[in-house]
Amino acid sequence: MHSLRSLKDIVTASNSSAKLTRKGLVKTWLFSGCELCPNCNEEFLSIEAVILHLDSQSTCWPRESRPQQFPIPPGLRGSRSSTSSATGSYHPRSGYVFGVGKNLFDRLQEDQYDYRRKINTYYPFHDEGEWELARFLVENLTQTQIDKFLKLKWFHTRPRPSFTSKDQLLDWIDALPSFVPWKVSTMEFTGYKTTYPLQLIWRDALEVVKQLFSDPVFANHITFQPHVVNTGGQREYGDYMSADMAWKIQDHLPVGATQVPIILGSDKTPVTRTTGGLEMHPLFITIGNLDSEVRSKATLRAWRCIAYMPIAKFHVHPDYQGILQARLWHRCVDLICANLKVAAKDGCFMPDPSRYIHYVFTPLVSHVCDLPEATMIATVSKSASPITMATQANFGDGVLYPPRTGQHTLQLVYEISKEVDPWDLDKFQKAAKAVHLSGVHMPYWRDWTFACPSVFLTGEVLHTCIKFFADHPLNWIKETVGKPELNARFMVQHKRVGTRHFTKGVTHVNQMTGREHRDIQRTIVASIAGAAPPRFIRSIRALIEFIYLSQNPVHSPDSLQSMAQALSDFHSFKDAIVDAEARRGKKGVKDDFFIPKLELLQSFRGMVKKLGTLMQFSADMTERLLITHCKHLFERTNRRSTDFTEQCVRILNRQESMELFNLYALFYSRGTSLVNAIRIEDEEVTTVNPALSWISRVLPDETHSVHGPRPVWNHFLKGILSGDALTAFHLTSTPDFNALTPIAIEAKYSLVDFNHALSQFINQLSLSTGEHTRWDHGYGHFCTWNKFRLQLHSAFQPRVIMPSRVIQAYPPSDAFPLGNCDTVLINVTGDDGQSTSRVAQVRLIFQPKIPRASDLVLPMYLSSPLLYVQFFHFVANPSDRPELAMWTVERTYMIDQRGRRCRCGGVVSLTDVTHAVELIPEYGNKVDERISSATSLESYDRFFLNSFADKESYHTFSTEFA
Repeated sequence: MHSLRSLKDIVTASNSSAKLTRKGLVKTWLFSGCELCPNCNEEFLSIEAVILHLDSQSTCWPRESRPQQFPIPPGLRGSRSSTSSATGSYHPRSGYVFGVGKNLFDRLQEDQYDYRRKINTYYPFHDEGEWELARFLVENLTQTQIDKFLKLKWFHTRPRPSFTSKDQLLDWIDALPSFVPWKVSTMEFTGYKTTYPLQLIWRDALEVVKQLFSDPVFANHITFQPHVVNTGGQREYGDYMSADMAWKIQDHLPVGATQVPIILGSDKTPVTRTTGGLEMHPLFITIGNLDSEVRSKATLRAWRCIAYMPIAKFHVHPDYQGILQARLWHRCVDLICANLKVAAKDGCFMPDPSRYIHYVFTPLVSHVCDLPEATMIATVSKSASPITMATQANFGDGVLYPPRTGQHTLQLVYEISKEVDPWDLDKFQKAAKAVHLSGVHMPYWRDWTFACPSVFLTGEVLHTCIKFFADHPLNWIKETVGKPELNARFMVQHKRVGTRHFTKGVTHVNQMTGREHRDIQRTIVASIAGAAPPRFIRSIRALIEFIYLSQNPVHSPDSLQSMAQALSDFHSFKDAIVDAEARRGKKGVKDDFFIPKLELLQSFRGMVKKLGTLMQFSADMTERLLITHCKHLFERTNRRSTDFTEQCVRILNRQESMELFNLYALFYSRGTSLVNAIRIEDEEVTTVNPALSWISRVLPDETHSVHGPRPVWNHFLKGILSGDALTAFHLTSTPDFNALTPIAIEAKYSLVDFNHALSQFINQLSLSTGEHTRWDHGYGHFCTWNKFRLQLHSAFQPRVIMPSRVIQAYPPSDAFPLGNCDTVLINVTGDDGQSTSRVAQVRLIFQPKIPRASDLVLPMYLSSPLLYVQFFHFVANPSDRPELAMWTVERTYMIDQRGRRCRCGGVVSLTDVTHAVELIPEYGNKVDERISSATSLESYDRFFLNSFADKESYHTFSTEFA
């Protein structure tokens, strides 16, 4: 018999694979009453007796069916290229297994038509081909279009599908297996009439959670235990299970329990913008066990819609409309999540993707929403913070106030309710507002174990950071720099492939998305240098730095301290914004910072420690779901508002059933196991698409049948690698020019010293390597390319391969009279043998070409692609310009043999490149009107090395490069 403490609590992950094994059997939890064995349903007097039963020689749980491996959490997954090591410990009382059950795919076989599918997997359809046709029609055509298709004369001479009408087709789709049916409940408040009946369309949130928790697609992307990860001697905060709250909650759960952290998301959105436009208010759910990388992509089905809230118009005075709508919303969520609350308090059994049964508790850890909805959820007034005790007068003072706990709010409601009837709306609302409450007396979270709005209303990056930037700092910059000058600075920036260029500037865009706001942030700090006071720039830079740090996928105590320092710097220098009269309102210049979102930023550091990185709770996901579950659905309905929501539910039901059935039928028809095997080997990640990963391992010829993100092209497999194998390069097999002479290159690319630079390169390498060559480069021919791709691993997560970046090196043309060439960071070895980093502009990508008939063999340093680059040198470090905190570089010039001043160039190996970098010209007070984006990189001599080019660059320049 195995010991109850046989699980290893410590796991190490480094370059070799990290393996978790479960040789122990079932662990114990303690509570009184008669207990049932989850395997054989035999009754026992206590849970200890159940444990003895399961651990005995005569156990009902066969020894061969016990788990040997469990998924490895993201923070402990290694990669072959990673040079850092992570150590970690699991919570010793968590994640135990209590038997074997059925996962989601197994439950599909309980469908009433399963006996027919044993003969024909695709029943009620004739075969796989007809199923694909049916799915295509339902997903892409309207019902009218389906009918027209089935009546085409084309079918008069060809076999028809088994379904002959759209009604029959939809009936068959509705007959596919589904697990969580939708319900319609009529809601009402006695004594308060509404324009339309209040119908809540919903499904049981607990059943949806069970479906997510047991989905075999997620088998390798799910975590069952709170854990602590340490990297480089520092605590690491990643997904929820690696943060403090997961461990703290686990301490209060029965021994052996498994947390299934609940994450909700909601937002009200207009579906149509016409007069009397239709609005919808959906509620979404996911679980924190799933990797945040999976939860961050709408196409991976990690989020599910569980309700469409009624948007009521009460026949009352406008003063009471808001309080009644908020109370209705809370009552609806109460109903939807009722069983989740029971499970959070008492627990329930639930099988995981590998069929193993867990004893599950469901605490609410996050509700993703914007600020107005957070205020409604916390039941506070607009003049108060939903998560701290700060009120409007405190919003801009840079102080972290005590948390506004749920217990405190409920105590205030209780005290008011003793004096005033909650349904005496006038008196109750006035009494509530006196203590900064909204008047909602029964918030949905009041009886949800472990739920506290000061915690689960997590710092939300999209609204609190990105849209805050657009609403406030960007407007301050427009006022200070001036719209024409700001537009000009963005319009003349050098165009890089894969980066948005604002051809018309940034002040004319009426409706920007979060992506465009992020693109503006990339260059805004360097762009306004010289056009705004240094202290003003420093305040803006501090905010941008804070926003970048808040988006880290992984945090450490050092990064959290940097984030707090950045926010502190903003408050130290924000007086410059007032001095510049940049903060304005309807009544003119304002000298205060009473901005609610600014106050929320104070809580970010504590939120990360409690719940993990904030990007896992970003509203980017729910904003995308609003489009797919509301706005896009509108196009597939008959567009009648009377039953629009019901139509949406039917479409969602069909969509969910088709996705699930398609994957199940694919595995079942090929005789493949319905359990997704746990991978224990180290892997480099090129995409996060669990379904695609599973199919590519077991049915590689069927990957075309999977929707969702496709893998990033991995140039580390077949590309050119740097000496340390940390950088991969890719050139097309066919060069842009196949046989150019040195004279042709000098003329075409305007490189007068190309021949001399190549000669120097050959002489230096000949001496250092001892490899000499008879090849005369002066009479040689060269292949040249106009671009190459550079690929790196993520600076945050070394196992993740980033998308490659294109580096351009186009010769002069009509559109680009001076060429179109990007800048890079290269490693250069000096005369002393030391390696240093230099910024250079790539002017030419080339490789010597030897005739096939020749027996000449080139040395190694001439056998791989080379670059002709023009150098920059560093003239100022970040501390010299503290308002920017960026390196400053200047073009390097030399005097040629004829006494002319020319750019200093040289030849280097392609593999000497380490990073793509972005240079922003030092514009001075005003941009030269003669300069355009095609010439800006060639016209200026002094540039800022932009550390905010992207989050990866920011991390590199603030750590490694520094």
